[in-house]
Amino acid sequence: MYWTLELASYLEDAPWPANKDELIDYAMRSGAPLAVIENLQQLEDDGDTYESIEEIWIDYPTNEDLFFNEDEFSGKNPKKFLRK
Repeated sequence: MYWTLELASYLEDAPWPANKDELIDYAMRSGAPLAVIENLQQLEDDGDTYESIEEIWIDYPTNEDLFFNEDEFSGKNPKKFLRK
């Protein structure tokens, strides 16, 4: 099972919380690629519900992971260059 941001994006509007069968049904009805459906079919079916994509893809990047502070890397942060 492999996930990418593109594949995971097909589950953004899924009816969370949802169990495995509900997610597969949603993916099929929404026209998700076969790779998404195959990934969902590989999930363990213990009857539990999944609250979000983070429970399916443990390494799902959050907004914090994607945050980029432009000032920190561009030299535009004047505090960075002040001497004490």
